[in-house]
Amino acid sequence: MKSVRTYPRAEPRRTGNAFIIASMLLSLCILSFVKARYCSAPYGLSPLLPQDVVFAPGSGSGSGSSRTTVLLAAKSQASTDIEMNMEAIRMVTARSADHALKGIGDEEGSTVSMGKASEEKAAAGSKKPICAETSRRSNVCEAEGDIRVKGSSQTIFLQPSLTSQEWKIKPYARKHDQAAIAHVKEWTIKPFTDQETRPRCTENYTVPAVVFSIGGFTGNLFHDFTDVLVPLFITSYRFGGEVQFVIADAKSWWLSKFSLILKQLSKYEVIDADNDQDAVRCFPRVIAGLSFQKELGVDPSRTPGGFSVVDFKEMLRNAYGLERPRAEPSGDQWDLRRKPRLLIISRKSSRAFLNERGMADMAMSLGFDVRIAEPEITTDLGKFARLVNSADVMIGVHGAGLTNMVFLPAGAVFIQVVPMGNLEWLARDTFQTPSPEMQLKYLDYRIQADESTLSDQYPKDDPVFTDPQSIHKKGWHELSRVYLDNQNVKPHLGRLRLTLLEALKFLPHTRTAR
Repeated sequence: MKSVRTYPRAEPRRTGNAFIIASMLLSLCILSFVKARYCSAPYGLSPLLPQDVVFAPGSGSGSGSSRTTVLLAAKSQASTDIEMNMEAIRMVTARSADHALKGIGDEEGSTVSMGKASEEKAAAGSKKPICAETSRRSNVCEAEGDIRVKGSSQTIFLQPSLTSQEWKIKPYARKHDQAAIAHVKEWTIKPFTDQETRPRCTENYTVPAVVFSIGGFTGNLFHDFTDVLVPLFITSYRFGGEVQFVIADAKSWWLSKFSLILKQLSKYEVIDADNDQDAVRCFPRVIAGLSFQKELGVDPSRTPGGFSVVDFKEMLRNAYGLERPRAEPSGDQWDLRRKPRLLIISRKSSRAFLNERGMADMAMSLGFDVRIAEPEITTDLGKFARLVNSADVMIGVHGAGLTNMVFLPAGAVFIQVVPMGNLEWLARDTFQTPSPEMQLKYLDYRIQADESTLSDQYPKDDPVFTDPQSIHKKGWHELSRVYLDNQNVKPHLGRLRLTLLEALKFLPHTRTAR
């Protein structure tokens, strides 16, 4: 099988009457022979074949590091067509082929006679593909008509007029990552062939369904948002709540944790596909899979209505009742909120601040009202979101907890502490790049060797210090083990003070101490 990249729409190449462009160097009898024998079928295959398509993730060791592959299983007749037509192609000049690709064979008055089998093949090929690759991270299947969803068997049945082939998809927006996709069930989309094979509806709906998985890496706050919640917003926000979520690989604690967000996007109780027994739910439209656009971000040019990550943040404010759209001081002179608030995101297991108390004392000397908090998987998300929204500056070491930046008010300052180990690319791709679109001012603080506990674990001439790229080349697991899982930090308070002073310059609060 050959790996190719698929696109939302493709058309087969056409030879038409390409052979009439052949040079006068070819005799009329040879041209007639070639035309009679070869013009009955196109000489190329569409880049996207709708038969038995399986979307398979490429292998990879880190976020965004793998190349997406789409495996296409073409039937034997297609291979035969290619072999037959390659001989014809060789018999025409390069100029003739060039004109054929431009569609010269479709000129008025030219005709191509097809047998019944060829006409049926052309009709099937002209149908809009049910599934398409929407990004290197995501595939989405979409259909409208008589749609029947049987969640317990991960099957979506379509009327035959929509497709004559089966399609398969794992509806999780991280298809390039083998480790993530291994925890996602595969869904089959196929036509029912007659009344006997058409499953009987047990419940009918008038709104579209969005089918997606919360398997993969969910449970890590960064992946909860970048793999599921932001893509879900992109896919469903256009419906104004009039959409039904059908969730695969469901986890009750996850549904509970993010229930307020789900309720902002859908007016209906979610359907747990895996526990839906033998129910057959019938919809006028179905979307299987979520569209990924960018890490923790939305591309307004690709969304209906041009909505953006700013709209996503507004949705979060509505979900959790967040009071501050912007980082501005209170108008009350007796209110503590006249002081800028600094939130330190604490960590305990790895990448922990070893001088957290000293950092807080130094920040208070600059005039900050300081809070320290550690988000955990069991943390009440709404309560933590309100704490983050109260902050004017948030600082933390690179990690999932920094995803709480989505709750910061516009104009707030976000400081990412980057661990030692040439991890600037990781810090950039995950949190730095999304910051401006979230209307945040981004700063970073890069840990030096004498601020890292790695200096206690390795000699100064070890490649961990002298050649970090040699560690990177060993793959994500080794990089993570050395630089993420086994490193704590102790920022120099003098250097950190300069970073906090820079942060203060971006805030409108009254400041007396510097």
